[in-house]
Amino acid sequence: MPLISRKDSGLLARWWFSVDWALMGAVFLLMALGVIFSLAASPPVAERIGLDGFHFFRRHLLFLFPAVVLFVFASFLDARQVRRLMLGVYVAGIVLMVLALFIGPAIKGAHRWINIGPFSIQPSEFVKPAFVVLSAWLLAQARRLPDVPAVAIAWGLYGLFVGLLFLQPDMGQTALTTATWLGLLFLFGLRWRTIGLLAGGVLLVAVGAWAMFPHVRARVDRFLHPPQLPDGARDQMDFAIEAFNNGGLLGMGPGGGMANKHLPDAHTDFIFAAVGEEFGFVAVALVVMLYAFIVLRILIKAGRLRCRFCRFAASGLAMLFGLQAIINMGVNVQLLPAKGMTLPLISYGGSSMWAAALGLGVALALLRADVAEAEAAHEGAEAYGDDLASPATPAVSGIAKAAQGGQAA
Repeated sequence: MPLISRKDSGLLARWWFSVDWALMGAVFLLMALGVIFSLAASPPVAERIGLDGFHFFRRHLLFLFPAVVLFVFASFLDARQVRRLMLGVYVAGIVLMVLALFIGPAIKGAHRWINIGPFSIQPSEFVKPAFVVLSAWLLAQARRLPDVPAVAIAWGLYGLFVGLLFLQPDMGQTALTTATWLGLLFLFGLRWRTIGLLAGGVLLVAVGAWAMFPHVRARVDRFLHPPQLPDGARDQMDFAIEAFNNGGLLGMGPGGGMANKHLPDAHTDFIFAAVGEEFGFVAVALVVMLYAFIVLRILIKAGRLRCRFCRFAASGLAMLFGLQAIINMGVNVQLLPAKGMTLPLISYGGSSMWAAALGLGVALALLRADVAEAEAAHEGAEAYGDDLASPATPAVSGIAKAAQGGQAA
């Protein structure tokens, strides 16, 4: 007999038969590839700065276990628990971001981290998925309750978060958050005039960032007008492109690459280039397909959800995850200006890995929340942040009526 039966009504049984195993398997495979790539790419970086060769690899494994636990734990939540968790994460993250400005260490001129025990945490990584979920809930409420200023509150959450990112400063995270927010607004539904005004505002902010921050201006200018270096001199972007050229179809083999001996961030921001050199085009294509599969599967399944909050939030988390991967890979192949942004679940970094695992776990929970809808339909719209009895969703309305009729009987 199976250990878990469909007749069971416990939490584990409901999760087991409603979770998206293909999506979960793809996430676990991406995590496993991150371990392999870290083992190949990080030792030269550690040795170059005087650390033990396996320093970053051991810490990567140390970060991985909590990430797996966080991912699986989050996938068990229902829609209401997701909202409560993410509200707590957002508030705690904002507080830590403020503290980081005053007591956090300055790394490369930025105050993005705060030390908690033996770890250095980047709070903004956790605020990103929390902001997406809370904004999705507010936009869903705006559809149900037009008199409530839910959209204005969502804009306030965005302004608070982006304002703190500007103060750090962190233009990459600002761009990522803004692009995801605009994607959520697109799903919510906007007039073309509003879209034009928002696009103009984003352009003005981008120009302002270029004018205000010398490091942003230097990176953009270098991207648009690559400097003429002396013979034999190369910068990190040249090493990244050279890594892909050296890798060919099957790569030079683990530990056989040369670029990670020169790239200062071969284990973080430029791990995609290190993968291309040591494992070749085949591995690069596999990584790209895994990211595409995860993002598209969430978007397709989210589009079928009846629960508006679940649909908005899962789609937003997929956009956040996919856009971060696109930015990292775009920088590695010189399609975008250099920006310190990790490759989700593959690059070294505890905050990035944990936040990505949290966001994907919540997305998995929201996709399965709709499966359990029939069991809880009699609880009404509040449980799912949407109007389950709406005429626009007759199937769910019928389920709710059937549940109510069963109770009356």
